[in-house]
Amino acid sequence: MQRSANLQGALLMMGSMTAFTVNDTFLKLLSVDLPFFQILFLRSVGVVALMGVLAHRAGVLRFRLSGPDKKLIALRSVAEVGAAWFFISALFHLPIANVTAIIQALPLTVTLGAALVLREPVGWRRLAAIAVGFVGVWLIVRPGTDSFDIYSLYAVAAVACVTVRDLCARRVSSDVASLTIAFITGLAVLAFSAAGAAVIEWKPVSNGNWAFLACSIIAILGGYLFSVSAMRVGEVGFVAQFRYTSLLVALVLGLTVFGDWPSDLTLLGAAIVVASGLFTLWREREVRKEDA
Repeated sequence: MQRSANLQGALLMMGSMTAFTVNDTFLKLLSVDLPFFQILFLRSVGVVALMGVLAHRAGVLRFRLSGPDKKLIALRSVAEVGAAWFFISALFHLPIANVTAIIQALPLTVTLGAALVLREPVGWRRLAAIAVGFVGVWLIVRPGTDSFDIYSLYAVAAVACVTVRDLCARRVSSDVASLTIAFITGLAVLAFSAAGAAVIEWKPVSNGNWAFLACSIIAILGGYLFSVSAMRVGEVGFVAQFRYTSLLVALVLGLTVFGDWPSDLTLLGAAIVVASGLFTLWREREVRKEDA
């Protein structure tokens, strides 16, 4: 029974990561014709509207929150706004596989953040894996070399913002529904994008771009719903490993859609980051078994 649940969870996680990467692909396609804030605003309107309907139908949309939860969700919303700005800006200027490779450091930064901020125990093996993973990120970014691009640092900043976002989510009370948190966060991104969209010159949206926007909205909602379902099926330590599917999908889409293929050093760095992340997840799973 557990094996079947793990398989189901793995498939859901793979579906989630594929959907998120497909969303990134459509955003990058839109960047050819439309400015950043116009894209983010139009997408945010669709995402918030659909997410609000889902939360309302599920009966989980409520705004009576405790003081600590309000503060955590507010901080999480600010971090989400920062993540959207840095990640999408990097995505518009770098090959999709490069950005995705840097984002794979997220499990490492969340583990490190949990140890430093939340005082969760992390042994020397995982700390060593995190250090090795950061070497992999350095190989991807390569500051000080001719191949360095400032937008690589934007991707690193996005990792930092998402780390703060995820650490806040860990501390929010369990009786606050995930959809409620996501809806409030979506409103924050919508407000940020509306402020930016109000001061830029809008470009006409072609039928093709409307189709790309619709696909982006559907993909990001699908990614969110799949990821929530994945974390509720099977063992978290097993299912979480399949988040690295996004890198494989990004490599394929980067080559087929944009004609991009990372350099050998970038691929090496990505491999180091993924290997370090997999080891960290495996070690965390083993520690939980020992504790049990």
